[in-house]
Amino acid sequence: MLDYQKEFIQYALDCGVLKFGQFQLKSGRTSPYFFNTGLFNTGAQLGKLGQFYARTLLAAKIQVDMLYGPAYKGIPLVSTTSIAYAELHNDIAFAFNRKEAKDHGEGGVIVGAPLKGNVLILDDVITAGTSVRESVEIITNMKAVPAGVLIALDRQEKGENNKSAVQEVSERFKMPVISIISLMQIIEFLEQDGQSEQQLEIIKGYQLKYGI
Repeated sequence: MLDYQKEFIQYALDCGVLKFGQFQLKSGRTSPYFFNTGLFNTGAQLGKLGQFYARTLLAAKIQVDMLYGPAYKGIPLVSTTSIAYAELHNDIAFAFNRKEAKDHGEGGVIVGAPLKGNVLILDDVITAGTSVRESVEIITNMKAVPAGVLIALDRQEKGENNKSAVQEVSERFKMPVISIISLMQIIEFLEQDGQSEQQLEIIKGYQLKYGI
């Protein structure tokens, strides 16, 4: 686990973005942890979140020409990440989509830079992969190339066919999916922390039952 990943887990805990307890998921499973990037909801918190996304992109060494954020959650993500990436490395273009195409003014479905070259999709997590599928369609329709997906957390959890949502997306669209952290790194963090042994055992049990 890299230093920035440890920092991110601690920051997510401090901001209440990562919580432990009992949480009912859409899948019907009762998860011992919950992660919600929507709770990074101040300017300072969002700015720091962008730093973690940008550092993850730099560590992944993926060749990308611009960033794309699917509405709505992807809009603040792509905005803050592009700012952080410019501060850490180089300026980079970004764009996001409208939910409904605009039929006046400049029109169209895309706000920001024209989609071209290798485009990296930013999201918070991947569940059903619907957002990624829609993003890939928009990007390819604009004659650009979907180059990968960058998310905050990979739950590493089996879906209906014993593959995780991340694995399914990566295989279906033949592109990498990278994450700031994964469930195994949360487990590693708790092991090193040494203060949440009971919680750690519960999460390990959940991972043994549902993990990939």
